[in-house]
Amino acid sequence: MFVTDSIVLAITSFNSEILQALPPMEGLRYLLDAGLGTLPRPGHGATLQRWQALAAVAAVDLSLLKLYEAHTDALAILAELDSAGPGAPAGSSWGVWCAEMPGTRLRLRKAQDGHYLLDGRKAWCSGASGLTHALVSCWNEQDQACLASVVLTQAGVHVTDEGWQAVGMAACASVDVEFTGAHAFPIGQPGAYLARPGFWHGGAGIAAAWYGAASAVASHLHARAQRAAPDAMRLAQLGQIDCTLRASAALLREGAAEIDLHPQRDAMELALRLRLVVEDAATLVLQLATRALGAGPLCRDARFARLAADLPVFLRQSHAERDQASLGGIIAGAQDHPWSL
Repeated sequence: MFVTDSIVLAITSFNSEILQALPPMEGLRYLLDAGLGTLPRPGHGATLQRWQALAAVAAVDLSLLKLYEAHTDALAILAELDSAGPGAPAGSSWGVWCAEMPGTRLRLRKAQDGHYLLDGRKAWCSGASGLTHALVSCWNEQDQACLASVVLTQAGVHVTDEGWQAVGMAACASVDVEFTGAHAFPIGQPGAYLARPGFWHGGAGIAAAWYGAASAVASHLHARAQRAAPDAMRLAQLGQIDCTLRASAALLREGAAEIDLHPQRDAMELALRLRLVVEDAATLVLQLATRALGAGPLCRDARFARLAADLPVFLRQSHAERDQASLGGIIAGAQDHPWSL
């Protein structure tokens, strides 16, 4: 049995109640202590199982998923770019902080003693106050894009309480972090983080997380339809949700199989399509479910209210029309249209 089979079973059974009751950082520690912190690497024959695990965690709590996905992504990145390195220490928990804010760059410099040091401010650092390590995007002295690992418990790392105002996803604590001569370790060659096949594999996996959260939203409407007297409008909305989610699930399964079949192929087109389709599906599911259920769950059901607040914020990891334009450019460059059945 894959570890992903175990985690899906654990989360969808009684353990989901435990995770729902824990703050996200404690939930992450719970998963890691249970031996569920390592998933099969994407492109190694079990990509669908990896995505099923991400979807299962997302269905419980999106802030927990944000931390869990980053930890599992960090391990996959280390395996891909730093296979000869020591890897992640036992008991460590990892973030991946690679968003770039305009006008702000984290700088990596080499000191006279040969050690590498980080200086600057990094935004969008989810889980910064509770993690032990992070992979961070940065820029070296030649102005090349780099990736480095950094221990977060050292004196040169200051976790601020700044940078996050949204109500949605507030529990993942994506604050700004300041680095002042913090010791770091370059991972891979300059430019390798974006150039590796796994970059788009990881981006596609986010769509599986969106799908898991959308399924959780839809499950509330499904439960209401089971309990309540038949209502034609509500059943129509449930039917539309069913079609939307099943189509998205089929595309996710197809995408996972494609990645496993061609792990070294550029997966940008595939990832963009998956993300755009699932983003639209999740947006529609949230709209239909909240219209069908009314104000009650939004105001009186803590789990549903949190999902409804978190999902729109988490979906903004999509670049929306910019990604549509990128995908359209790829399709326009193909010799023949790709839509034959």
